[in-house]
Amino acid sequence: MTEEFLQFIWNHKLFDKQNLYSTKGDRIEVLDVGKQNRDAGPDFFDARIQINGVLWAGNVEIHIKSSLWYQHNHQQNSSYDNVILHVVYEEDIDVTINEGRKLPCLLLKFDLNLLENYNYLMHSSKWIPCYDEITSVEKFFVRNWLDRMIFERLERKSEDVKKVLELNKNSWEETFYQVLARYFGMRVNADPFQQLAQVLPLKILAKQKNSLFQIEALLFGQAGMLFDSIDDDYYIKLQSEYQFLSNKYKLRPLPAHRWKWLRLRPGNFPTIRIAQLAALIHNSSALFSKVLAGVEVQDLMRLFNVEVSVYWKTHYQFGIESKFQNKNLGKMTIHTILINAVVPCLFCYGEINRNEDIKEKVLSLLENIPSEKNSIINQWKSCGVEVKTAWHSQALLQLKLNYCDQSKCLHCEFGNRIIRMKNDSACHK
Repeated sequence: MTEEFLQFIWNHKLFDKQNLYSTKGDRIEVLDVGKQNRDAGPDFFDARIQINGVLWAGNVEIHIKSSLWYQHNHQQNSSYDNVILHVVYEEDIDVTINEGRKLPCLLLKFDLNLLENYNYLMHSSKWIPCYDEITSVEKFFVRNWLDRMIFERLERKSEDVKKVLELNKNSWEETFYQVLARYFGMRVNADPFQQLAQVLPLKILAKQKNSLFQIEALLFGQAGMLFDSIDDDYYIKLQSEYQFLSNKYKLRPLPAHRWKWLRLRPGNFPTIRIAQLAALIHNSSALFSKVLAGVEVQDLMRLFNVEVSVYWKTHYQFGIESKFQNKNLGKMTIHTILINAVVPCLFCYGEINRNEDIKEKVLSLLENIPSEKNSIINQWKSCGVEVKTAWHSQALLQLKLNYCDQSKCLHCEFGNRIIRMKNDSACHK
């Protein structure tokens, strides 16, 4: 038994509402349970209760035992002075407030199957608490809850973009460039890629936009990769060009040790990713404006489908020649960039500018990009959950990380539905 569970029972009106009486025998009628408060203060605000036919409006506090009122020192907190009803599972002491007024107390009575189902979820050792029951939730509720999850995830990512935007003095092009760079590094080199974009502002790259060679010199130089002695003509030319440009723009490079190479496939080496980013910058001025103008997924796929320079078609690292290969950004990589960089930036732009069309465009993009492929998504599929598009996978990632992993079944629509199953055998497979 937890207070959170009792709050769930009260909030969803799952208690016995007939013939309610206080522990002192006063007739109680609950007109409105109030609005749940998840911050400091009483558990429910603005409740409306009739006690012996007299209407009371105020707050409700919920405890397992009434004595917890004093253990939590509510008697010393004026924010509890407006509590009109104390809802408890067990009354072990009278509570008085406001200079001796006895606080009406209601024992919360409910179907014990609800508690059994709740405890079943809380003590589950499965990948998610409702692993065996999730397919019993009606599709209507699944869709509605995943709708909520996708907006939660987009709003969280939007907050991250806003922080970058503020640092860039509201420059959307600079902000998008930095967010985009992070996801060129994928998971392994995300941080050094973001740092690279921070130490090499887009406004400097824009001045050299017409020369892919100069863009490469700036990016590789600022990445700390042009300070070795390598017998390679192209490398030596990049060194010379970077020395000139770094003096011109007073640049300070990143330490080369920031980059990770171990256990990466050659196509994901930071050298290749930097070469691909250089090609994208060279081919697309005002990149965020082009992203805003893109209507369909295919428009954006073409925008990011760039070719690396000739040198990188026969190299994965400086000075080591390899078999010829184009090394364009792969389809899955572009999808990852769209999901994690393009979509959050567009959604944030739509929020700030109150542009619902752009936010609708974001949802449309997610519904037209294939689902991500990772261990979490594979597990969702093994539960019997449909995962076809990025809309599904992003919503389910939000659900797993922010609800399932934290055992927040009481705050989850799936958990709510499963707890409310009257036939407890459904939860005890």
